[in-house]
Amino acid sequence: MNQLDALKKYTTVVADTGDFKQLAQFQPQDATTNPSLILKAVQKPEYAPLLTQAVAEHKGQPMDVVMDHLLVRFGCEILKTIPGRVSTEVDARLSFDKTATLARARRLMSLYEAQGITRQRVLIKIASTWEGVQAAAELEREGIHTNLTLLFSFAQAVACGQAQVQLISPFVGRIYDWYKKTAGAQWDEAANAGANDPGVQSVRAIYNHYKKHSIGTEVMGASFRNVGQIVALAGCDLLTISPDLLALLAANETPLSAALEPQAARALDLPALTYDEAGFRFAMNEDAMATEKLAEGIRAFCADAVKLEGLMLAAAIA
Repeated sequence: MNQLDALKKYTTVVADTGDFKQLAQFQPQDATTNPSLILKAVQKPEYAPLLTQAVAEHKGQPMDVVMDHLLVRFGCEILKTIPGRVSTEVDARLSFDKTATLARARRLMSLYEAQGITRQRVLIKIASTWEGVQAAAELEREGIHTNLTLLFSFAQAVACGQAQVQLISPFVGRIYDWYKKTAGAQWDEAANAGANDPGVQSVRAIYNHYKKHSIGTEVMGASFRNVGQIVALAGCDLLTISPDLLALLAANETPLSAALEPQAARALDLPALTYDEAGFRFAMNEDAMATEKLAEGIRAFCADAVKLEGLMLAAAIA
């Protein structure tokens, strides 16, 4: 049995891509997208027509409306290939605006429903800012399920659990990147691999906290840099994996077993935690890695959203 098939015994495998034509070969349950992945996809010849069509069909409408139609078009194509859910992201430029985030999330869901897609098959991705978490709490009460992304800290995870969001996406690889860069020449790759990887340790702590305290929010490790990080999180509720790493798992027949187990987590002595807004903001301030990576991630997604709008404007003029 290859490692991809073995992993599926313990964890729901999710494909992290906008390239929906790659999905069938890996047979993931769910799929996730983000502005960077959609930008990458529409620059390929086979996907460029989706952007051109979205612009032509909604000519004269505000750019944010055209953008949402494009995102939902990709989501609908992905859902033709997978049996589960697709995650579609609210514009990262709204990360600190609860009201605008709510409006965009509701519009995305209404566009999906207009295409005959039920709410159970869509997760609305929102950045794990305080405003984003509060917006997600309100959406969940309306039956719109959310995926809280750009999550780097334990405090973000605790707040998401309090909000009873459907799912969180802690970014394993970006946490690893920060610690490796900060350590510089002192970084020991072998000593910080597998279960000792700081990104892996972050997800393990969140998973254990959720299972210990019967928090229903799903944990989906994301942003992987290598197969070792994935193997070290086998047993996590879900893992969203790029096509390149899915291919490596499928080509590897090294035995794989569960590294995370709910029964083991429930046996741990872990305190219950809650955060109000002031406590959350202070905890984030105390976590230099999470503060820096959250800001950096929002900036990167915003920049790619602007680039995507540029391509749409060019298509409108052509």
